Amino acid sequence: MSCDIANGRLEACKDSVAGLDAIYIINYGAYDSDSDVTYDGTYEDLITDVQGVTNLYKYELKGANSFDQAITSSRDNGTTYFEQTLSVTLKKQDVQTHKTIKLLAYGRPHIVVRNRNNQFFLAGLKRGMDVTAGTVANGTAIGDLSGYTLTFTGMENVAANFLDCATEVQLAAMFDGAAIVTA
Repeated sequence: MSCDIANGRLEACKDSVAGLDAIYIINYGAYDSDSDVTYDGTYEDLITDVQGVTNLYKYELKGANSFDQAITSSRDNGTTYFEQTLSVTLKKQDVQTHKTIKLLAYGRPHIVVRNRNNQFFLAGLKRGMDVTAGTVANGTAIGDLSGYTLTFTGMENVAANFLDCATEVQLAAMFDGAAIVTA
């Protein structure tokens, strides 16, 4: 693998915004990352198709939610990896979400992240994302959070891949016509 770059970058326009609109949970093992994922021929960081997924479990987000990727590289060890950290707040407690939170903590799902620029990323592509922290909060004051906070962490060889879609309809089609489950 060549480490030489082939592109420069001009100063970007100031037309993007930060934040997340939604995440889509995929149960770990729903696809084989080596055989079911197709990449764009020009950009290996762009996924164009994922086979084998039947459901994308959608969670709408509002407020302070974040997705960050820290690059760790060691010349001494000859290694580089990307630590993906997704922090979400889910408002209001209910029995169904309570059970789902427990199952997410036990598992290691793959997670599609949609930002406010309608860009989609696949976090935990090969190894999945682990719940590494969280709370079931009841707050103290009347205006405090009654809900859930979750931190998912994943370690991958590459940064979360862009997905070749800009709408939820395109996302479902890209995932082999998967159903987007909201309830």
